Order: sequence, then C-alpha cells, then structure tokens
Amino acid sequence: MEPAEGPGALGFHGDEEIIEVVELGPPGPDDLADEMEDVDFDEEGAEEPDAEAWETEDDEGVEDGMEGQDDSEVTFSLHSASVFCVSLDPKTNTLAVTGGEDDKAFVWRVSDGELLFECSGHKDSVTCAGFSHDSVFVATGDMSGLIKVWRVESKEEVWSFEVGDLEWMEWHPQAHVLLAGTADGNSWMWKIPSGDCKTFQGPACPATCGRILPDGKRAVVGYEDGTMRIWDLKQGTSLHVLKGQDGHQDPLTCVASNQDGSLIMTGSVDCHTKLVNSATGKVVCVFKMENMAPKAPASEGEEAESNSVESLGFCNVMPLAAVGYLDGTLAIYDLSTQSLRHKCQHESGIVQLLWEESSAVVYTCSLDGAVRLWDARSGKMISEYRGHSAEILDFAVNKDASIVVTTSGDHQAKVFCVQRPDR
Repeated sequence: MEPAEGPGALGFHGDEEIIEVVELGPPGPDDLADEMEDVDFDEEGAEEPDAEAWETEDDEGVEDGMEGQDDSEVTFSLHSASVFCVSLDPKTNTLAVTGGEDDKAFVWRVSDGELLFECSGHKDSVTCAGFSHDSVFVATGDMSGLIKVWRVESKEEVWSFEVGDLEWMEWHPQAHVLLAGTADGNSWMWKIPSGDCKTFQGPACPATCGRILPDGKRAVVGYEDGTMRIWDLKQGTSLHVLKGQDGHQDPLTCVASNQDGSLIMTGSVDCHTKLVNSATGKVVCVFKMENMAPKAPASEGEEAESNSVESLGFCNVMPLAAVGYLDGTLAIYDLSTQSLRHKCQHESGIVQLLWEESSAVVYTCSLDGAVRLWDARSGKMISEYRGHSAEILDFAVNKDASIVVTTSGDHQAKVFCVQRPDR
C-alpha cells in the first residue's frame, strides 16, 4: 500500500519555517551496497579496556492480576532470566532472535518455538540482537560490548569484536554493515564479515540511541548530554549537530525517522519530542508533555512520578506520529497541524511502540505485561493481549501484522496471533 503524501508536502504552521523536502529518488540496494564498498574503513582493531559488568536488580514480585490469562500461541522458554530483546528475520519473518540477562541469545522458529541454534560465548546480558536486511546474518551484542555475528544458514559464528559498554546496535537497511553506539560516546561501523571498521566520535558521554536513515547514507545518533548528530556514513563527518536550545536538556532515549527520511523525531528524559528536518538539521516543532493535562500531584510522603519519552515512531500512511511515555501516556500527534490528536492512557509505563507498516494502527507494550493495539485515527483501543507474568521488555511485529513476538521479565518470549477478521 502506498503511503499518503509525505510530511515534506505538509505546511507547518506557527513561527517555524515551512520546510521543503526535495525528493531524491531512493537509490537501489545494489547502488547502496556498492557505495558502502567505497567507504574507507580504518584497518584498526582498537582495543578497549575491560568494561565492568552491570549489576541488575533481582526480578521484583509479579504484579497482581498478571497470572492466569494467556492469549499466546507459542511460548519460548529456554532463557533462565529476563529476556531483553527480540527481532524477527526481515526476509521470511519465520525466525526470531532473543537475548537475555542470562548472557544467552537464541535463534528459534516462530511457528513452534523450535530452537535453531544458540549464539554462544557472551559474558554479559545480551541487550541487542537483530538480523541483517536479507536475513543472511544475525548479530548479538552484550552490555560489556562483545558483538558477535552468525551466518544463519550454517549456524556458524563469522565475526566478533569487542567495544566499550554497548548502548545500541543496528544493521544497515541495504548492506551487510553493522552500526553500534557505546558508552564512551563513539559510534562504530563495520563491514560484515570482513570487519573493516570506522568510528564516529561523539561527545565524551554515552551515545544512547541511534538509527540509520532510509537512504542508507546517513545515521542519526542521540547522546546523554542532550545533543543529536546526523552523520555522513561514507565521509565519517557530522552533517548537523543539535545542541543547546535546539537539543534536549536531558539524555536522549530514542530516535526515529519517517519513511523517506526527510523527518527525524527525537525523544528524551526531558519529556520533549523534537521534529527535525534531516536535510537542514533545523527543529521544525517541539511536542512537550507539559502541554497535556497534568497528572494529579503526589500526596505527602510520596515522590512525584518521574516521566520520560520511552519510544516513538511515524505512521507510514497518514501524517501522524506516536510518542510513548514512562507514565503510561500514548500521545498521537498530527504532523500537519503540529497538535495533539489523541491521548491514550495506560495504567503502567510504555516500554515500546511500533506502527503497522501499512495502516494507522499502533502497538504498545507496557510494564503491566500487556500488548495493546490502538486505532490512531480514533484513539480507541482495538484489542489487548496478555500472557506474561511480568513486564514486557521488547516486542516485534511481522510484516503483515499477523503476529507479535514479545519478551519479558518472566524469562519467556511469546508469540501472539493478532490477525483481525476486519482486514
């Protein structure tokens, strides 16, 4: 399904300038792969000092009411501690990779939970895992900075590298290139499996989140000091830096781009969401949490609840964006009017949100252990799925939006069938 007119065609109002997005036809995967071949990678295996392992608190007690109902079709239960991350293979959507606090990562079949192979050898919690764009490789990364890549078909490890404490990791959308951000502020890029390496030096604070833009030539990285940089991946140079008033006042937690990469959205602990024109690096507008109805003040003896932006994303088919907050608010913003369209309240904090590829339906998972589907046009909840006995920590939706795979603090991953009869 073709997306509606992109945000580049929208008039933005207020004192902000109207942006014009020049549409450059997207290069084909072959062009991009060739172009990545031209990138000058340093032949360096920079050694990092051993990073101390992070201590994690013991699982807290199961919330009341979580036990009992299980709407899932398949449960994967080989992990022996909290399961932090999940990704589906992009080509067939038949395989999942999960990583957990037990220092383990597994590749398994979504249809029946059958284990394909274990990604062995990690020494710390596996917090990042994902398949390459063509599902040929799967990468797993642990908190201490050990990253490993496996060839899915042969189940063999083909590459590994150790960096500083790992914050995030992502595959290039069209090439066998891996990008990762670390606690020392650097972002690293490798060709796989050759291991040719390039680094992008940020400020001396953690690179907390990052995303390769759809053109495959640029990446946006957010940092703990509130700054955001757009990097040219080929040249290794910083195209735009947002800091001070243009940046955030607190650490960035998440970044996203729209389908053509013309707009970037950044979220932060400061509860602000910024919409940025990726071509000019200019802030188009700011969505502030305080514009919404304030929560009731904490009574005496209680601490005021902290809040932050936890996840965000653009709708592909309408000029809408969704922002999920730690206080349980899902905000749907209308990009054409820069206004709040709907506010959907959850009882617990939102951990992550994802849009369906070809509809105005947004999925949320939250600390109460439920997955919910929301109609962004009406702001109404479509359905809710339960089955975990602890908070959901990550989830993935397949291409045709028929299944959701979740991971949880209850040591399990689950597969939910969410296909609706009205499609």
